[in-house]
Amino acid sequence: MSGKQQAHGIGGLTFDAKKRHWPNEVNVFGALVLIVAIFEVLGQILMGQSFLFDSAGRFDSIFNEARLTIIILQVSIVGIIAIGSTQVIISGGIDLSPGSVVGVTAMVAMSFAQVAQVNGNANPTAALGDWAHDLPVIAPIAVGLACGLVAGLVNGMIIAYTKIPPFIATLGMMVAARGASKWWTAGRPISFPTENYKALGAGLTPVFIFIGLAILFFLVLRYTVYGKHTYAIGSNEDAARMSGIQVERHKVLVYTIAGLLAAIAALVLSSKNLTAQAGMGVMYELDAIAMTVIGGVSLTGGRGSIVGTVLGALIFGVIISGFTFLRLDAYYQEMVKGVIIVAAVVLDQWRQRRAGTR
Repeated sequence: MSGKQQAHGIGGLTFDAKKRHWPNEVNVFGALVLIVAIFEVLGQILMGQSFLFDSAGRFDSIFNEARLTIIILQVSIVGIIAIGSTQVIISGGIDLSPGSVVGVTAMVAMSFAQVAQVNGNANPTAALGDWAHDLPVIAPIAVGLACGLVAGLVNGMIIAYTKIPPFIATLGMMVAARGASKWWTAGRPISFPTENYKALGAGLTPVFIFIGLAILFFLVLRYTVYGKHTYAIGSNEDAARMSGIQVERHKVLVYTIAGLLAAIAALVLSSKNLTAQAGMGVMYELDAIAMTVIGGVSLTGGRGSIVGTVLGALIFGVIISGFTFLRLDAYYQEMVKGVIIVAAVVLDQWRQRRAGTR
């Protein structure tokens, strides 16, 4: 027997070394390195500067710490949403509502996070009465999380128990939640939060929240029954049901978690911006889905990881920062993101067809 094939196990099953392949996350990481290298070369040629390295001796390390910070900061909030989208897509679903949930949650939470007076005068953007001013920070956090929980719970129950396609159900939530965010104050922004609420989005706090949630749900998906059931349902829902998994109940849980993560993103975003507006979160759901797809999560369900999604988020951040570095107009970013999303889906389909022929 050749060195590439070895018989083992009952029945003389063989191991073919040719069928070994790298984890998909390694491929995504390679793409990230390649994109960084492209911007590095373009920066040297077009700008006479390094993209990620410090060539002017401004920092204690060899890297441009300011740009690295910007890259991770600008994707951390959408990255929180993408962690929820990853779980939804792995389970075989889709969620188009997180951006709108961010909008309505930000408006409602900020209403309970306002100070009573600004420069000695009554808060000019007060959304509620005096009873809602200068509350402990736990109040807006609890209200905000409740908004996300209700939105996710409604999504999950509609999808699980009425059998409406997730695309339609979450599209309805997207429209309804956006309307609710505009209705809350008739479209007027809400500003002037308390100091404790400001701390939720200050400095690198969004990054720490993103990384902490990514680690948490990486462990949950990999080592818990919840994770095993999520992958099983996405791989084959009928088989999962026959094996005793409560599919409907689990779908409700997955969408509820996605709603809670969208609410966390809203709390961080409104705190970071020191204001809440009805238009917050527009297109966030598509960026989150794009991050997951770029990170190797299969749109057909049953495959993907939080690590891949984090790498997909970093690719997004590098592209945005790279185009800004090269002083290219913002609409080029949207065009390139569209191309990358389509390319990632095509690559995923190709991998599945290739795996099916083995």
